[in-house]
Parts: sequence; C-alpha cells; structure tokens
Amino acid sequence: MDNYFTEKTNFYGNTTPQELIEIYGSPLYVYNESILRQRCREMTSLVSYPHVTVNYSSKANSNLELLKIIREEGLHADAISPGEVYVLLKAGYKPNEIFYISNNISKDEMLYVIDQGILMSVDSLAQLKQFGEINPGGSVAVRLNPGIGVGHHKKVITAGEETKFGINLEYIPQIKDIAKKYNLNIVGINHHLGSLFMDGDIFIEGAKLLLSAAEQFSNLEFIDIGGGFGIPYRKQEGEPRLELKEFGNKLTQVLKKWANNYGNNIKFKIEPGRYIVAECGVVLGTVHAKKQNNQTTYIGGDLGFNVLARPMLYDSYHDIEVYKKSLSNNNESYEKVTIVGNICESGDIIAKDRLLPTIEEGDILGVMDAGAYGYSMSSNYNNRLRPAEVLIKSDGSHMLIRRRDTLDDLMRNFII
Repeated sequence: MDNYFTEKTNFYGNTTPQELIEIYGSPLYVYNESILRQRCREMTSLVSYPHVTVNYSSKANSNLELLKIIREEGLHADAISPGEVYVLLKAGYKPNEIFYISNNISKDEMLYVIDQGILMSVDSLAQLKQFGEINPGGSVAVRLNPGIGVGHHKKVITAGEETKFGINLEYIPQIKDIAKKYNLNIVGINHHLGSLFMDGDIFIEGAKLLLSAAEQFSNLEFIDIGGGFGIPYRKQEGEPRLELKEFGNKLTQVLKKWANNYGNNIKFKIEPGRYIVAECGVVLGTVHAKKQNNQTTYIGGDLGFNVLARPMLYDSYHDIEVYKKSLSNNNESYEKVTIVGNICESGDIIAKDRLLPTIEEGDILGVMDAGAYGYSMSSNYNNRLRPAEVLIKSDGSHMLIRRRDTLDDLMRNFII
C-alpha cells in the first residue's frame, strides 16, 4: 500500500511530512492550496444556469487564510454563529456575501446579524415570530423540511422525519400568517438534507420537493437547495468520486425549467462545505508507542480525538498513510493494527483493525481528508494543546497559518 493520495497530488509540495513535523511540531494540520482551489472551481462550474451562487459552509473549516482563498475563487459563505460572521468579515467577506442560517438563537444574536446587514433564515415558527417582533418589516428567509433526509450517520441527517431542523411543509400557511402580522418580506427559502451524499439523484429529488414548496410563495428572490456533497473517504479501496458532470447537467435542467415557469429571475444557492475543504487537509501525528493487548496491536500516538473528533463522534473512516522515520525501514510488510490517541477515553480510536504497512515508534501517520470538521471540532480536552495549521501554497512552499496553542492559552480566560 503506497501513499496513494499525497503522492498523486504532490500534497506536501517542496517538503515532506517529516520536515513539516520537525519545523512546526506534532500533531499538525496541513492544507494544500491547489486542491482547495480545484474543489472550489468544481462547485462554481457545477450548474450552467447563470443565477447560481455557491455558498461555502464555513463551519467545516474557518481558518482565515483558507476563507480568503475560497472568497478569491468566487464563493459566498454561510454562517451559523456570530463568531463565524466575525471571522468571515475579517477574511474580507461583505455582509451581502454571507447568509446566516440560524438555529434556536436568542434575540441578541438575531440583532447582531441584523445590525451587520446580513440576511438570515429562521427554522421554526417561534423563531420567525421572534424575528418579526425585533425587526418588523424586515426581509428574512425560512428553512423548510421537505420530508426526506440523507447522511452518512444519523447525527448529520438534517431533514426528514427525525430532525430538529426546518419547518414542515404543512406549516407554510402559518409562515404566511406570521409574515403578514409583522409585515415581513419572505425573500428566500432554504433546506439541507444532510451531509455526505455520493449519489446526486437524492439531492435532485430533495431539490424538486423544495421547488414544489416554493410555488406556495410569491416574489421569492432566491432558493437555497442545500449541500452535503460527499467525497470518497476510502480512496485506498478505490471508492469512486461523486460524478459531477451528469449530476450537474441534471440539476441544471431541473433549475432552468422551474425558473422559467416561476419567473422573477429567481436565484439559487448551493452550500457545499465538506466538499470544498475535506480533501485539501491532512492531519499528521507521531507514533510514540506500540503494544499488543490480547489479539489487538495498538499504535499509540498524539492523534487523540481532541485533534480529530470525527471517528469518535460518527464512526467515520479516514484513510491512513504511513511515513517511515527512516527510509531504510521502508519494508514491504503489513499488519492489522488499531490506531489510538493519547486521550483518557476508551473511545479514543482513529482507525480500528486497519491493515497498514508495519509501523514503529517514531513513524509519522497522515490521516487523509481531514480538512473538513477536523480543526473546527478540535478541543483542549484533557488540557491538550490544539495543533498548528500549515498551508502548502500553489508554488510548493509552506507557511504557518495558525500557531499551535501554548500552555498560557489554557489560562487565558481564567479569573485569578
């Protein structure tokens, strides 16, 4: 098993994982600018209908330098917290380039977004009423639940019968009543089926349901058909990519046909998050211990779930690449191992029963496709320090884009 992905993409540019760890420390998030830009361009060219905006879901990764690159590529942004708005504005986004997708927020948070001049969606009748009370006569979007959902894990399915998100379609009359009471202008509707679909047909089915619901509203300015575009996490097993050309053609036909009937030069938004950043990120860690417990060989290092939480949260699969400490040890043997971190929890497992090249202390592991929901979900659990982030630029050079935590950072907010 070779290091298929990073060798194929020249992921580390003019350097190596070993050199990066020596310079910046371990563990370490590494991002590749060329891959990031390529994924942005695949999304901006997905649909040929002229009035489509791609909104990057910044919750996936909100590193300032990555946001700047994403904006350079012409993507707008979704935000779900005041903190995300703040960082997006610092990255150069304008208020009219940000769509705030709220969920169970306070009046103060609503006022913050309104004061910034940012359009928001609300996802319950109660929140629509709250918006009307504090901003009568304002413009707002509503998040609908079309009745179907999709996702790689039940925790990331965001529509259908069992979800906290969106307003069920049977409540559209109540939406209109509240809007009338507070003189609100419903300018858009949105939905999101869930995360990580690899078959475009389910997305198109959901889009058709949302478009059908949109016909109950007059004078809409836009419809946000959501995202959840998946990436192949099992590249080493030959998992195919989401087929974009046929999917994009089908989606274009659906949107054009509906828009011609609705009129008003209706605009559409799509909101890929993971697809934009997942594959541009690898998290590197160092092996510190190897041991046998009963029938299991454990490879222990500094890649705890404080660094990458997805496997613990969602039983998520990530390909693993092995970078030998010494090239002289680069033999052809393999063994089945379980990769674990340094967190005091039995669930601190990155990869279970994985057949990998023989690993020894001092080797470096690369966890693939860690650019989405990697650093953004990292924490100081066990008072561990969050890693640094490094960008491999298009010219192959590397630059630090977020420093590693220090022990002083752990004390910053205490009142002594």
